[in-house]
Amino acid sequence: MGVLSALPLISAGNACCCLWVLSGGVVAAYLLQQNTSTPITPGDGALVGLLAGLIGAVVQTMVAIPIDIIVGPMQRELAARILDMAGTLPPEMRDMIERVSNRNQTLPFMVIGRMVALVFGLCIGGIFATIGGLVGAMIFQKKTPPGVIDVPPSA
Repeated sequence: MGVLSALPLISAGNACCCLWVLSGGVVAAYLLQQNTSTPITPGDGALVGLLAGLIGAVVQTMVAIPIDIIVGPMQRELAARILDMAGTLPPEMRDMIERVSNRNQTLPFMVIGRMVALVFGLCIGGIFATIGGLVGAMIFQKKTPPGVIDVPPSA
């Protein structure tokens, strides 16, 4: 989830109702059910989804920083080339491209921006992955056979 959300083109999937975040919660609930012999509860799914969302936000930040360092100069160069090749662009579009190409994004400002995105990702990821965990718990919950009495082990 975190890696998919950090990749430049693939991260667009999150524009569709936080697709990667929701699916991360669903996958976490699925894995929990596969590792448990008894049916999981919706609360278990919500908790594992929340944890998946929080961990995914941290992973996204850790993966996105090196990607930004590598891709940032290429994006600025591409914007400068578009500006050079475009003859009759509307002034608003030209101003926008100039802002992107002339942006001097230093490492400290980029890291601060990523930390703000981390806080946002923790909030949004926690909410939507929890929802995904709830959905996953409902979908993948093991059914007990009819007539079987589930007796918890005594401690």
